[in-house]
Amino acid sequence: MFIVAVTGGIATGKSTVTKVFERHGIPVIDADKIAREIVEPGQPCWHKIRAAFGDEVLLPSKELNRAVLGRLIFENKELRGKLNQITHPVIHRTIFWRIFKLFMSGHAWIVLDLPLLFETGILMDFIHKIVTVSCDSDKQFQRLLARNELSETEARHRIDSQMPLEKKCEKSHFVVNNNGDMDETEAAAMRIYTMMQESKQHWYNRFSLLGVILIVCVTIIFLSTTFNVWPKSWRL
Repeated sequence: MFIVAVTGGIATGKSTVTKVFERHGIPVIDADKIAREIVEPGQPCWHKIRAAFGDEVLLPSKELNRAVLGRLIFENKELRGKLNQITHPVIHRTIFWRIFKLFMSGHAWIVLDLPLLFETGILMDFIHKIVTVSCDSDKQFQRLLARNELSETEARHRIDSQMPLEKKCEKSHFVVNNNGDMDETEAAAMRIYTMMQESKQHWYNRFSLLGVILIVCVTIIFLSTTFNVWPKSWRL
């Protein structure tokens, strides 16, 4: 199995691209969805956030008041770091576990939707290809204003908290330009999907893993035979 990571900036259209892969049967691990799941009322991260930020970040239903919390962390780098220390380790562990389960299920390849891929550096050594979904800065800004109903200052803080799109594009294998209409974006995603379907990388990865397992087994047998350290129950 190999991993294709989809990243980009806030409001650049990553979900449009990942939905193309999902429609064609490719499993997608969405880091944003995981981030929402782990802060539901009663979850360990929810308790830690409440203790760190107080009840002012909660709605009457006890769910997180994302508007208030977002305003706090995007205006204060230290508070953003405090929140990341609470949530990122849990998000990363959950991602690793879901990747492992998909690997054991025999999938040829999967997609990891991770907006902060370059910022966190998670799994960089295990990712086969990186896709960055990009658009013009003005279009990104206007989309964010319309989607999240933010003030211009709040929108700017959120965009500035991430790595510039230009740098993400430079570090990627593919760039999907999402300045046009949805059909153009989906067509670009389909071209990537077709290339990944034709890739034999998953066979290389599986044979490499089997090779490592074989080497370990042979090494154990050699050492056990040489130094006569077989368990008594194994000896003839």
